[in-house]
Amino acid sequence: MKWTDDRSGNVDDRRGSGGGGAIVGGGLGTIIIAAIVFFLGGDPSAILSSGGSSAPQTEQRELSQNEQQVGEFIKMITAENEETWTKIFADNGMRFQPAKVVLFTTQTQSGCGTAQSAMGPFYCPADQTVYMDMSFFDELQERFGAKVTEFTIAYVLAHEMGHHVQNLLGTLDKTDQLRRSGRYSEEEMNKVSVATELQADFYAGLWARYSNEREKFLEPGDLESAVEAAEAVGDDNIQKRSQGYVNQESFTHGSSAQRKEWFMKGYNSGDIKQGDTFNQLLK
Repeated sequence: MKWTDDRSGNVDDRRGSGGGGAIVGGGLGTIIIAAIVFFLGGDPSAILSSGGSSAPQTEQRELSQNEQQVGEFIKMITAENEETWTKIFADNGMRFQPAKVVLFTTQTQSGCGTAQSAMGPFYCPADQTVYMDMSFFDELQERFGAKVTEFTIAYVLAHEMGHHVQNLLGTLDKTDQLRRSGRYSEEEMNKVSVATELQADFYAGLWARYSNEREKFLEPGDLESAVEAAEAVGDDNIQKRSQGYVNQESFTHGSSAQRKEWFMKGYNSGDIKQGDTFNQLLK
């Protein structure tokens, strides 16, 4: 993809500067993050069972040239998300509040608990922040078989920004109320989680459509790389690779086909009103 000149001031690059420390947050944020973590095949028990403090990191080092370039790329993609969502919200009579993005190595503190690289990128509603350890993309390629490009990274960040949009629109609050009510079975709540994740994929596609119309940054193969990443982290693909069989009732993020479908629906429609995955999937 082509780079733009835009850069966001809402990126906190903690790589090489240490981190760790006591676990903070919990409650609503912890519950939501447990569902969202599975986007990347992570284990939410690392969040839910954490209690107490973790050993602080003492690493202090200069970032490599490649790491600095990655940081610039994330600042650029974050800026394009901010500009696009500011416009979409304004077009619908609302005001967009940008999310923050944290880049870290190994672990760092978040409003939802201790962020760990094993969890993959995630969004924490408690502090309205996307957390990304870039080593995840090696895992995506080696473990899940997706070819990683710059637009793969852009898609993943846009998906997490989609969760931020859901947070601003009150969607995450509603799904958490359903979860906490105790009136729904695990299978029913899994369907709610699938609808939540597929809507974030739809928002990622919508972002790609709007941003490309403005910046013309897509190059041949970019959309295909995003679709490949979406398919790679489909529940069926993850289950086949991890346990050798597929159990659809335990899906929390949607199948590979569903993830592709909703990302492309966002891109092709360019209409946020067509992203109601809940009515589509929870009939």
